[in-house]
Amino acid sequence: MILEICASNYQSAINAQQAGAHRIELCSELAVGGITPSYGLLKQVLKSVTIPVFVLIRPRSGNFTYSDHEFEIMKQDIQLCKDLGCVGIVSGVLNNNNTINIERTKELVELSKPLEFAFHRAFDLVINPKEALEQLINLGINRVLTSGQHSKAIDGLDVLKALKEQAKNRITILPGSGINSENAKIFKDSGFKEIHASATQIIQTNTTPKISMNSSKFLDETVEFYSDINTIKNILKTVTNEA
Repeated sequence: MILEICASNYQSAINAQQAGAHRIELCSELAVGGITPSYGLLKQVLKSVTIPVFVLIRPRSGNFTYSDHEFEIMKQDIQLCKDLGCVGIVSGVLNNNNTINIERTKELVELSKPLEFAFHRAFDLVINPKEALEQLINLGINRVLTSGQHSKAIDGLDVLKALKEQAKNRITILPGSGINSENAKIFKDSGFKEIHASATQIIQTNTTPKISMNSSKFLDETVEFYSDINTIKNILKTVTNEA
């Protein structure tokens, strides 16, 4: 069975290889479900490991419906990953009604070639997973990372099995979310060939911040946020004495 490790920093990628994992999905910021890693992290990891590295292409947290500018960023990041020598891309785009955005996802798949392409856990938000799976198969996507539309893959096992049966080896169903040493064998025994895990260990540091840099308002997946034009203008007015 292939074990893919979701590595959100350099040390995680190194540990994945040393422990014998078969593949890495490289990203940043697991707290928000992962976003595209930095150029520096990409380059350092690719220089340091020999196991295949797939890269998450997600320009921000929140939903999976992107503006034209965000979509251009995604395409540029894919080209960068190809230039740096990544093996695969993990990405995808939804419509506002949580259906697969066929046109944009197809464009990402075509741009990624000859790299493999995995559709990420945006799949767990789609309304009709059976229909969505056929759409991904028709797009030539290699695998889909999914928890079976539950918070944890073990709770979505029945859905995952149904998807695997539907796929009939036309696409790989990659279970992920909450998979650990206690439940991994359940997925093997259920006939899955690959699993995805972060294998995260929380290490308490000795430093206690004087103030927190975390902000819970930015962790709300139902909102989008940006620097507002009028707010910026109002700040400038107060510091430039403009009426």
